[in-house]
Amino acid sequence: MSAKPTLDDVAAVAGVSAKTVSNVLLDRPHVAAATRERVHAAVKTVGYQVNRAGRGLASGRSGRIAVVVPNLYQPYFAEIAERLILALAAAGFTSTLRVALDARAERDAVRGATTADADGVIICPHHLSADLLGARTPDRPVVQVGGGPTGLVDVVVMGERDGFEAVTRHLLDSGRRRLALVWNATASGRPEGSRYEGFVAAHRSRGLEPDPGLMVAGSDWDRRVSGYEAMTGLLRTGAQFDAVVGINDAVAVGAMRALRSHGLRVPEDVAVTGFDDTDEAGFTVPPLTSVSPEQELMVTAAVQMLMERLDGLDSAAREHRTGAHLVPRASSGAARSRV
Repeated sequence: MSAKPTLDDVAAVAGVSAKTVSNVLLDRPHVAAATRERVHAAVKTVGYQVNRAGRGLASGRSGRIAVVVPNLYQPYFAEIAERLILALAAAGFTSTLRVALDARAERDAVRGATTADADGVIICPHHLSADLLGARTPDRPVVQVGGGPTGLVDVVVMGERDGFEAVTRHLLDSGRRRLALVWNATASGRPEGSRYEGFVAAHRSRGLEPDPGLMVAGSDWDRRVSGYEAMTGLLRTGAQFDAVVGINDAVAVGAMRALRSHGLRVPEDVAVTGFDDTDEAGFTVPPLTSVSPEQELMVTAAVQMLMERLDGLDSAAREHRTGAHLVPRASSGAARSRV
């Protein structure tokens, strides 16, 4: 037997032809149940590894998955895109990376207008919703990573509320009381969503209410410059605060620069936290306290759900929830003594 088992090796052990082995592995009909059992047992015996990409080509599939993110300048999306591409490669698939800059681009990627060469889609969305998809289930396997469930596609839901509540409590428990919230701009003009719910819940668990006057947003999404812009605007108002909670690491990094440019020290004068625990967080000065959304677990779950769909699973849209945990670093050191 060769060093790397082949279809012929499986066929010899099972006592069937290589064509029959191929038919079984492609799950084609008209193969007796007893023969299927012998082939699957032989696969295990010889240690044959099924090449999913090869299976796809033989069955009319491309062996390619579209990985869709809203941008690549935000460290979180760049990192999770790389994780997804590597995980899909380990499963025998190639990847096509797409950047969907707006709601229409996300819809087109999910429906297939811009991803027609892919067998399935894994998307990290900003805008995806049931309304955006016309309340219609896509005709190919789609898995959503992050964001709110649509009820139409499988989704991996990160622990945004719990993570944001944890990092906000961390600041409050260290003695900070005036927490500025640096946010992404929203259509309503107000903070919203799971992270904001966690921010409010942490305050109320300590008998406090967040100050709306300390909630600011930049003019763009997810950029460091957005955090810088929002924080500079808040500082110019003269508002008093002793901590900054960034919606993500990129925004928090921009806020830190604005604080330094105004002569404020982190964390001595103002503590700063982010969310996403990107690689950058460990290399800021001082290192940035953040929340890990457990990207590795999210990616593993997303790829597994997609594989199950590609292998024929037919069920209602599923939700897989992962956790989130605090990663404390120097940027949120203990508050100054007050007299």
